[in-house]
Amino acid sequence: MSLQAIIEKKLTEIFAPSYLVVENESHMHNVPAGSEMHFKVQIVSDSFNEQMLIKRHRAVNKALAEELAGPIHALSMHTFTPDEWAERNGQVQDSPPCAGGGK
Repeated sequence: MSLQAIIEKKLTEIFAPSYLVVENESHMHNVPAGSEMHFKVQIVSDSFNEQMLIKRHRAVNKALAEELAGPIHALSMHTFTPDEWAERNGQVQDSPPCAGGGK
């Protein structure tokens, strides 16, 4: 199973998101082709209701602790409640270009 699929599975099981996108952004960085090291997560879940952003990020970090201790080099998180997601019209910012020796 790919690392991306593992991340999707864990986040789905733990947060029961109404919306989840996990993007492998490794191709935007100076890493070997086919790498799974840089990810962007967009997740919308009722479990984030009444939680500050830092608490949401800590929860995602805890869910992915094993992966963060090993193969994941960078993880961009966009965590929203359903109401916040609706206010944003389902939009998040694009990731910035790699500043560390990008292609």
